[in-house]
Amino acid sequence: MTSVRGKEMMSFLPDYYATSRVMSANMEAQGKELDALWRALDGTLEQYFVSTATWGLEHWEGELGIAVDTSKPIGQRRSVILSKLRGIGTVTISLIKSVAEAYDGGTVDVTLHPEAYTFTVKFVDTRGIPPNLDDLKAVIEEIKPAHLAVEYAFTYTQWSELKQKTWGELSTFTWGEVMTRSWS
Repeated sequence: MTSVRGKEMMSFLPDYYATSRVMSANMEAQGKELDALWRALDGTLEQYFVSTATWGLEHWEGELGIAVDTSKPIGQRRSVILSKLRGIGTVTISLIKSVAEAYDGGTVDVTLHPEAYTFTVKFVDTRGIPPNLDDLKAVIEEIKPAHLAVEYAFTYTQWSELKQKTWGELSTFTWGEVMTRSWS
């Protein structure tokens, strides 16, 4: 018997049914249907949480007023939703940091420059430009105070990190890979 629920149902029956081909076939058929039902229930439950949602992301996006773009990877769509959920309330440096980290998935530093009416969002863990930067920019523009401008700072490979490497070792990489790879 291959069905998990079928085996479970069979265990509730008297022992003399264990050798019955009719009862085994019956429990297998009913068990497969119950297995499919439980998979569907688990799949539906997953849609209630952004971190596990797949086909339910469209509902989350609609609820939050986010344009649905099914061509984007699921991870990017989830980060947009999480960022929008985190971005509700009074705008503070920690809120902007939280929203940016939801998009990036790494550490982000936010520094306020009140004399210049700007703040800087620096991607610390991510090398190069994050893949969904345009989405992040749109959300930051939506939540930031209108009188503040935002600047973005990116982290790239420093020459000091490459001191131990030779040109021969680096020749197998593109320049973009050398600039955005962690060599530590």
